[in-house]
Amino acid sequence: MLVWIVFAAVGLLALFFRNPHFFRDVQFVRKKLKTRSRILKYMQTNYSILDRFIDAEKEHPHKPFILFGDETFTYRDAEELSNKAARVFLQSGLLKQGDTVALFLGNEPVFLWLWLGLVKIGCSAAFLNCNIRSKSLLHCFKCSGARTLVAAEELQDAVDEVLPALLEQQVTVFILTDRCQTADVKSFKDQMSHASSEPLSKDLRSHLTLRSPAAYIYTSGTTGFPKAAAISHAKLWNLACIPSLAGMNSDDVLYISLPLYHTNGFFGFASAIDRGITVALRSKFSVSQFWNDCRKYDVTVIQYIGEIMRYLCNTPKKPNDRSHKVRLAVGNGIRADVWRDFISRFGNVKIREFYGATEGNFGLINYSGKIGAVGRDSFLHRRYFPHAVIRFDVETETPLRDSSGLCIEAAKGEPGLLVSEISLMAPFSGYMGDLQQSEKKRLHDVLRKGDLYFNTGDLLRIEEDNFIYFQDRVGDTFRWKGENVATTEVADVITMVDCIKEANVYGVEVPGYEGRAGMAAINLTEGLRFDSAAVFKHVENFLPAYARPRFLRIQSSLDVTGTFKHLKTKLVAEGFNPNQITDPLYFLDEKDKSYVPLTVDKFNLITSGQIKM
Repeated sequence: MLVWIVFAAVGLLALFFRNPHFFRDVQFVRKKLKTRSRILKYMQTNYSILDRFIDAEKEHPHKPFILFGDETFTYRDAEELSNKAARVFLQSGLLKQGDTVALFLGNEPVFLWLWLGLVKIGCSAAFLNCNIRSKSLLHCFKCSGARTLVAAEELQDAVDEVLPALLEQQVTVFILTDRCQTADVKSFKDQMSHASSEPLSKDLRSHLTLRSPAAYIYTSGTTGFPKAAAISHAKLWNLACIPSLAGMNSDDVLYISLPLYHTNGFFGFASAIDRGITVALRSKFSVSQFWNDCRKYDVTVIQYIGEIMRYLCNTPKKPNDRSHKVRLAVGNGIRADVWRDFISRFGNVKIREFYGATEGNFGLINYSGKIGAVGRDSFLHRRYFPHAVIRFDVETETPLRDSSGLCIEAAKGEPGLLVSEISLMAPFSGYMGDLQQSEKKRLHDVLRKGDLYFNTGDLLRIEEDNFIYFQDRVGDTFRWKGENVATTEVADVITMVDCIKEANVYGVEVPGYEGRAGMAAINLTEGLRFDSAAVFKHVENFLPAYARPRFLRIQSSLDVTGTFKHLKTKLVAEGFNPNQITDPLYFLDEKDKSYVPLTVDKFNLITSGQIKM
């Protein structure tokens, strides 16, 4: 009753002030409250996404669940194949209830069978980015706490590179192949083909609650190597409900070309289970096949990140650009100009931009369709989902506080740090095995003494009309090609090269691209010259493509603070313009397989879009 009294009172005030978005604001908050109520009900009975899948299989066993290439897997197929995967793990005798298995593979149906199978036996999975190698791969595996690794056949070379270190830790390694030639590595598919597909006892997962981990998904965070964010079964339910809040229904066909090891890809899979719908799964995003796939599979809902939408808009126009059934696009990171171009070219597709973090406890959805915004600020939303945008010093990377020690809310139009209250209704689970980084995400005494808020690490701004816009990331992370890049990790890798003594890594804006391209200011080792070919080969071997610095700047010394922290603000502002920088500049040239001098002519070709990044 109290809720409705609040709604009515706010309604009268809104009508008085003539807020044109009032009814949409109320409707959105009601939807979120209904979703919260639904998940609370599930928590009382420990009803998980897996339980919803099992019910969906009983409701429509022969309905297509996964469309992959020319293959079709029904809900019954998925049930039986996940049972087989579960039995391979059980029969290995390696796992006990609550254990974690690391999955090292890209987008393919078996990824889903493995996860479902693990939850069926009361275990969880850590999703390793299939682009990581060497030191990063070992780090991510270690912090997952897993003792078992399952890898795709095409990733065996990457596994072989770290195999001695894994065997030293007594890790069991499976490869998804029918027959494996490498000693000490087991074949998973062969065992799976001989396993029973009969249902497993629910007793195997009787210890699980919705607060138990469903998966660990890696995020670069603000510093260091990727960190494993714990995704509980309750959190997975919250993620699964995003597309529904955005307008997806039980008649839709969802297209997933984003990586399943990322939150955006995996929650699409979970949301499909929630609605009992069909997923068209692509092994990897293809700009040339995107719309062909949408037509082939009668796709009605797509998931995106900003880069995908820009790639699609940059393709040559075709007469059949509007010949498709896509009605809804759900994702994040789309630029306002790309948004306009997309709907102008490809038709009346509702774009629902959302904001959220893998490890976060709060989210926004642009339910009104305002181009460029990520959501709206309203009294009701703050009342039931407490959050704030606070003033933030980007130099010291700390919130500004008043004389009483409390944080100061940012003014309208002023970029500030988004924080959200941590509570039983909105928990923050932290990072697996990293208490220090987990604590850095907790802010105390934000709006009142004794409160506790989650530090999103993102700058947002609220305009006078109460629309919220994403401004930038803070700290030592930037985003490029849809991936988070941790600068300290890149710097650690670069300084392994003999000729480089020290590196300060940061992101710079490049006209026409979302996010920031990697750039490193480096100081050379005394007595050694810059070996451009060797540096290229090193970053190619040890860093995924998105994390490789596109630009290098050679300095005689690197500027640091009194606490020896690298200064980045000036470097970021100067960018990579040789007209303004006297230091030697280099550009990563994929064709020459080297870092080549960045001349004024090359700079002009890059900024005009004639040289592609």
